[in-house]
Amino acid sequence: MAKKSKKRKTLTGTVHKIIKPAGSGMPEKAEISIHEAEDLYREIRIENALVTEDGEKVKLKEGADVDVIVEADSSDFIKKPEN
Repeated sequence: MAKKSKKRKTLTGTVHKIIKPAGSGMPEKAEISIHEAEDLYREIRIENALVTEDGEKVKLKEGADVDVIVEADSSDFIKKPEN
């Protein structure tokens, strides 16, 4: 099967705060401020559970600089009109 071509954009961000679980069994969240986003849509929240290349479980800490990658198959894009 042929490998699909992907397009991506990398955005920079900072972990603004760590949000403790609201109840037992719920995950801790990391709130990330994306620098290039519009003010109203700047923050995203993700589960604060990552895995290193070696398989070690880790968490983000407040103030950490991060990259947020938006990636999609080439078939999900349209050409941008020239102005």
